[in-house]
Amino acid sequence: DPCRNFHCKRGKVCHVDKQGKPSCICQDPAACPSTKDYEHVCGTDNKTYDGTCQLFGTKCQLEGTKMGRQLHLDYMGSCKYIPYCTDYEVDQFPLRMRDWLKNILMQYYERDLDTSGFLTEKQRSKVKKIYQNDKRLMAGDHAVELLLHDFEKNYHMYVYPVHWQFYQLDQHPVDRLLTHSELAPLRASLVPMEHCITRFFQECDGDQDKLIALKEWCHCFGIKE
Repeated sequence: DPCRNFHCKRGKVCHVDKQGKPSCICQDPAACPSTKDYEHVCGTDNKTYDGTCQLFGTKCQLEGTKMGRQLHLDYMGSCKYIPYCTDYEVDQFPLRMRDWLKNILMQYYERDLDTSGFLTEKQRSKVKKIYQNDKRLMAGDHAVELLLHDFEKNYHMYVYPVHWQFYQLDQHPVDRLLTHSELAPLRASLVPMEHCITRFFQECDGDQDKLIALKEWCHCFGIKE
């Protein structure tokens, strides 16, 4: 099968011509496999697509047009009303996000106690100290004042989770810069619950070059130089 090891980018599928040569053509959105409701996604055109296959197939068919350039995955789930993020809310956002990242690492560490594979050995040793100190503030929906107090008092516990998330996202390529597409997996899954995440990432990009450097990322989360 000439298509077996022939890679096509999202929205395209491998097609073999009469001479047996493989090439990439746009995925027909109508030919995408059927999806469940929870697999629906919302595009930046504020239109609900049955899944990412349909969204990226549509984007491919619009290639070279303004609509095609502007169409991206906005967030997971059907389109809904996303409230405007106020100045006050965006100021509070890093508090919740830092706590959330720390709690994710705690969960990975706990799961690794039974079956390893979520964290590397180096990551485990870093998280172990945070884990041992963390039982004071259990995971939950904490008041802003409590989160701020905990960040100021236990600053060292929040530095590594912020760095860890940056390096989890910095993959294509690994260059200490986050692009729109590298941020997309985190952003798309959080928008329905955290409506300030889009504005937060926009404001993180201090020099407005459409890239978030490690320094900009840390600054956004209140991590010192």
